[in-house]
Amino acid sequence: MIRKFIFLSIIGILFFNTNTVLAQREVNETAKAAQKNDMTENKYSKLVKEYVRVPLTTDVRLLSDNQKRIIPLLIEIAKVMDDIYWMQTFGNKDNLLNSVESPDAKRLIMINYGPWNRLHGNVPFIDGINEKPKGANFYPPDLSVEEFEAFSDTTKSSLYTLIRRNKNGELESIPYHKAYEKQIKKASVLLNVAAEIAEDEGFKKYLRLRSKALLTDDYFESDMAWLDMKTNKIDFVVGPIENYEDQLFGYKAANESFILVKDMVWTKRLAHYATLLPMLQKELPVKPEYKKEKPGSKSDLGAYDVIYYAGDCNAGSKTIAINLPNDSRVQLAKGSRKLQLKNAMQAKFDNILIPISEVLIHPSQRKHIKFNSFFENTMFHEVAHGLGIKNTINGKGEVRKALKEQYSAIEEGKADILGLFLVTKLKEKGELDVDLMDNYVTFMASIFRSIRFGASSAHARANLMRFYYFKEMGAFTRDDDGYYSINFDKMQEAMNKLSELILTLQGNGDYEAVKKLMEEKGVIGKVLQSDLDRLMKLNIPIDIVFDQGVQTMGLK
Repeated sequence: MIRKFIFLSIIGILFFNTNTVLAQREVNETAKAAQKNDMTENKYSKLVKEYVRVPLTTDVRLLSDNQKRIIPLLIEIAKVMDDIYWMQTFGNKDNLLNSVESPDAKRLIMINYGPWNRLHGNVPFIDGINEKPKGANFYPPDLSVEEFEAFSDTTKSSLYTLIRRNKNGELESIPYHKAYEKQIKKASVLLNVAAEIAEDEGFKKYLRLRSKALLTDDYFESDMAWLDMKTNKIDFVVGPIENYEDQLFGYKAANESFILVKDMVWTKRLAHYATLLPMLQKELPVKPEYKKEKPGSKSDLGAYDVIYYAGDCNAGSKTIAINLPNDSRVQLAKGSRKLQLKNAMQAKFDNILIPISEVLIHPSQRKHIKFNSFFENTMFHEVAHGLGIKNTINGKGEVRKALKEQYSAIEEGKADILGLFLVTKLKEKGELDVDLMDNYVTFMASIFRSIRFGASSAHARANLMRFYYFKEMGAFTRDDDGYYSINFDKMQEAMNKLSELILTLQGNGDYEAVKKLMEEKGVIGKVLQSDLDRLMKLNIPIDIVFDQGVQTMGLK
């Protein structure tokens, strides 16, 4: 009996110990899972904090009752553009949002229009998601460059077609107005309703032509009408516009929308500079054959409060100025409109540029960081988009098509450096009363701001390239304390040399040379990364995200 009791006791002890071990293991696994969830949630929270929230509003007292009526309608149209952009960049957003529980993960998905982090090289931030296709959702995910080039369809490189496979697996080109037929028809109807409400005749004409353009994918007439508008208080950019999202070929335009309220006082101040474009084109620091085209003399500059972003312009880092239309035929015939988004610009300056300068710019030069300089540099960046050359000088066709997916980054690089050149030239000619050191130091601080947008951003790549070009030319120095200082004379020399280089590469349509330039200088080195890390540790935001809509504006 004693042996049996002892035996049973031993079994009981073993059973108890086994259960205890299993129970403890379950506790450990649960703890690990909870820790992992906490780490994941902390990651999402940290990424959300890279954006600072700002309200988009304007002084509604300056709007007429009619203008207050039209804004909610324009917002409805903008939301349609937002829906189309989701289809272009990812697909079904509801399925994606429903696949995650974290509120911060959902916010990140909405900010990035997908599960890829646009401020960090488009790396996926949701587990189980593959890397982002370079062609977004404009092309089949398995499409190779060779297959596309062998595809014989005259519309395959159009800005306004999707490439898909038919039931036999063969490629086909589908016009946007057919691919997004339901959404396009809704937006077209709403545009006509808005046209009926609009008081300004130029705005009314533009809205009607834009309604028609959405149904045909032919935007020429509506672009021309948009440039003819001069007296409208409300402005509306809508449709497939920029091709940044297509990083496979740079062919496809993504849908977006801006709703804008014109600042009449500032716009009047800026009007004079538009008349100087032909003169500025002649002053460009490059051989005559690379500046032989004449920019349209009817281009105009305007300052606006932006009250709504939707689609492409709202994804990741936010646009603070616009130069449109992109159609080179329209630019050569009538020029372009350069829109400065003053309230968004002020938000970035106050919340991001000033804090960056307090960390990276030498104390002796911080007095040169000024909003007016930031505004001027940005404004003439947009002016510079309309200068230079749109068609290659050697028969390779349009610069945009010759440079393929490299075009966006090098074009942004051109606009940045030529914008600074134009400020310098206008100062020399007595047309601009500025302290150039203000513009140069503010320009340098803004390089750091834009580099933080990530390798997937054309603007960031352009700034990286320029940073290392400036470094090689001695345009700035970095001391042992990590502070950057501008060398005025060498900055001017580097500005002229880089302007000449980019304009020449564009005029030659030299794809390989542009690609090499961007690859060699488009990578963040150790020292620069350490400086960017300092900004991250101090929780300086990378960009802004908006509270927007009728309630934010106080219209409801």
